[in-house]
Amino acid sequence: MTNPSKIITLAVLLSCLPLPALRAQELIVPDDVLASQAQRIAAINKASASTVMVFANGGKGGGSGVLISPDGYALSNYHVVQPAGTAMKCAINDGKLYDAILVSIDPVGDVALIKLLGRDDFPYAKLEDSDKVRVGDWCFAVGNPFLLATDFNPTVTYGIVSGVHRYQYPAGTLLEYADCIQTDASINPGNSGGPLFNEKGDLIGINGRGSFEKRGRVNVGVGYAISINQIKHFMGFLRSGRILDHATLGATVSTDENGNVVVTNIAESSDAYRRGLRYGDQLLSFGGRNISTVNGFKNVLGIYPRGSRVPISFLHEGDRIDTFVRLTGVHSPEELLARIQPNRQQPEGEPMPEGQPDPPAPKEPSPQLPDIVKPFFTARRGFANYHFNKLNQDRIWDTYIDQTKPESITGDWTLRGQLGNLGDVSIVLSKTRVDAELPQGKAFAVLDNDLGQQEAPRGSGGLLVALHLWKHIQQTGIGQFGDVYYLGSMPTPKQDEKQDVLVATHSVIECRFYFSPSTGLLTSMEMYPDLGVDPCEIYFSEYESVNGRMLPRHLEVIHGDTVYGELLLKDFEFNSNGGTE
Repeated sequence: MTNPSKIITLAVLLSCLPLPALRAQELIVPDDVLASQAQRIAAINKASASTVMVFANGGKGGGSGVLISPDGYALSNYHVVQPAGTAMKCAINDGKLYDAILVSIDPVGDVALIKLLGRDDFPYAKLEDSDKVRVGDWCFAVGNPFLLATDFNPTVTYGIVSGVHRYQYPAGTLLEYADCIQTDASINPGNSGGPLFNEKGDLIGINGRGSFEKRGRVNVGVGYAISINQIKHFMGFLRSGRILDHATLGATVSTDENGNVVVTNIAESSDAYRRGLRYGDQLLSFGGRNISTVNGFKNVLGIYPRGSRVPISFLHEGDRIDTFVRLTGVHSPEELLARIQPNRQQPEGEPMPEGQPDPPAPKEPSPQLPDIVKPFFTARRGFANYHFNKLNQDRIWDTYIDQTKPESITGDWTLRGQLGNLGDVSIVLSKTRVDAELPQGKAFAVLDNDLGQQEAPRGSGGLLVALHLWKHIQQTGIGQFGDVYYLGSMPTPKQDEKQDVLVATHSVIECRFYFSPSTGLLTSMEMYPDLGVDPCEIYFSEYESVNGRMLPRHLEVIHGDTVYGELLLKDFEFNSNGGTE
């Protein structure tokens, strides 16, 4: 594409010519200038088609958004959708007004996911790699500034990327813009939640915060967009219908006299501590990004949701350690709920200025929801919209049990095989006990006792209890196992694709079950016997269809940084049908 500065130079030169001279001869515009103009117009047309105008409170408030899938899922800002509550009206430039429903919110990162209803072929934006964005790149913002798009045609403002990897300290006590994109493309009240596109019309960010003059709500050429790569980290969680939190390492850092980023404090209960990180250790990389400044660490930490497991590298007593660390939440669930309770009304359509207090939480759903919206909303404490969580729970579980058919194996199970090259293994899972004969000797778990105190066999972190819970959730189903919810989809160290995760609590024991979206089969589980300890991890693989039932032949057991062993299962005996499989 021709550099737009050439077009500007040409325009300046032409403006210097006498008017009669322009009229006396036909103006010939170079082909590359016309081609550049056509490409820019095409990119803007493509991008505008996916831009959403959000209207709330009877048309008296709102902002912007952008469609990201043909079935109507769209991104916006948390502070844009919160005045609307559960349902809102949205428009795109096809000239139609659509009903929309709230799906999930990320109040810390100021992101919301909504779903437009009525079509399954919406135009949607392509998500670009925002880490490739560079200062000086051309970009444009599309949206609904000052709610001008009452004709359903969004406003387009053009500019450049003024800065990347900007860190904005939390506004009030909640909103934090990390790793964001700065632009001089005009972003005004009502642009919030709308898309920032690159010159090709691909999505690089969500506009959200602006720097405004002290006595007005007028753009001064400094706007900030949440990077689309940050939102990609949250995307698998945003479809869960939950209220999301951001992550913390459980440690603080500062710069030492040599300019290195070192740990200045660390919680002994954190996973980072269990992985060996200590006071004075130097951070080398986090989340795949080299760490050279405290600000850079805050930027990369701020783009991850609670529950993520990310790579970390650090120097400990001169030795480099490369491992993965589980991130906890910035807030407890109850604290986060308290933080988003209503306190004051944010002016409608207002981008969040720097340093402002937290916006109010979404309003309680109105009992007079439009008929088209009612089937898509279920209220439950701690969720933005439990309907979408239950939808995903059922999708995952139905796909899994359709292949494993646990309804016909409701009795005792016996697993036989080998523990690596150490020798034979036999494990009997009954209703009240788990008994194992291992090369190291016999081990057992009594299921009527406190499950969290039984970590047999030694070094496994509670393998027998974990196997019992694997069997139990299949026999009872997710409806009777205990408290179950869909966490979202997330990457893991051992799988290439993001895994769908169900979190299930039984007898105060929390388990996480990971399912492959492509096969629908269980790929791993984590069993936490207590808070603040390493889980027993089991990785299931080498599935085979045996008598019409998919069964794993290979189980790898890990506890902390140690591989306990590999179970190579040769046969399964299920008492309910008296057969061996």
